[in-house]
Amino acid sequence: MTATPADLPVPRQSFRDLPVLAVAAVWGSSFLVVKEVADPGTALAVLVLRFGLVLPPLGLAAWPALRRLTRREWLGGAALGLVLGGIFLLETYGAVHTSATNAGLIISLTMVFTPLADSALRRTRPSRPFLAAAGLSVLGVALLTADGGLRAPSAGDLLVLAAAVVRTAFVLATARSRAVADTDSLALTWVQLASATAVFALAAPFAGPSPLALAAEFGAAGWGLLLYLSLFCTVFAFFVQAWAVRATSPSRVSLLLGTEPLWAAVFGIAVAGDRPGAAALLGGLCVLAGTEWGRRTAQTPA
Repeated sequence: MTATPADLPVPRQSFRDLPVLAVAAVWGSSFLVVKEVADPGTALAVLVLRFGLVLPPLGLAAWPALRRLTRREWLGGAALGLVLGGIFLLETYGAVHTSATNAGLIISLTMVFTPLADSALRRTRPSRPFLAAAGLSVLGVALLTADGGLRAPSAGDLLVLAAAVVRTAFVLATARSRAVADTDSLALTWVQLASATAVFALAAPFAGPSPLALAAEFGAAGWGLLLYLSLFCTVFAFFVQAWAVRATSPSRVSLLLGTEPLWAAVFGIAVAGDRPGAAALLGGLCVLAGTEWGRRTAQTPA
């Protein structure tokens, strides 16, 4: 008897992984978008607008769940939002003061930091296949991003390295925080974004034009790109991440998000007309192979 599609087993874990891969893709595209809407003098104002635009509609959608939050959940979500704000500040100013090549390579170290830190907290040793998969992914990112050549570390490199460390802390804290363990994902996303926006708004007067002045200068194209950053690269991305680290493992999430540099290269080739060399193409294959290998070997909840 021939099996019908309904009779075939459903790859539940694969379906859980797809939204995280989508996040990696939109984050990869964000490199091009940010270059169009921001420069070193307006980066912080763009962050305020990017986060501030989504808070009212997201707050309306999350209002029933927000009303049910306990004081502990509000404080836990706000604390995670402060960490999130720190990630964006470090990444933004780090990228401004270093090359895209170095920034892409250094931030990808989150793929290694997360499973190692997770294992340290659990007092367990990562499996050899998982470490090999992570190593292959990092090698791939190195080949992919080093196609234009590396240079000596700078202050920007150190800022991006700090962002990679804070990213690791954010993923693990979201997964392990008892304060938000059962919190509605939409409400948690709103609290985190509101907390991060407060950080950006407080810092904005000390760096570049005000967000309102910058907003007045945007045309239709600029607003379209800003809305893309707000809706897809912010709300969708962090809603999925908040859900995924509780539905799967931090290590799996980190490896899947580690394809972000590959997606950045894909959008660079398709949209910006970049022409990578042989080393970059080989690196892309290594990222795909290492991520899939690691995804299959990472432990996940039953």
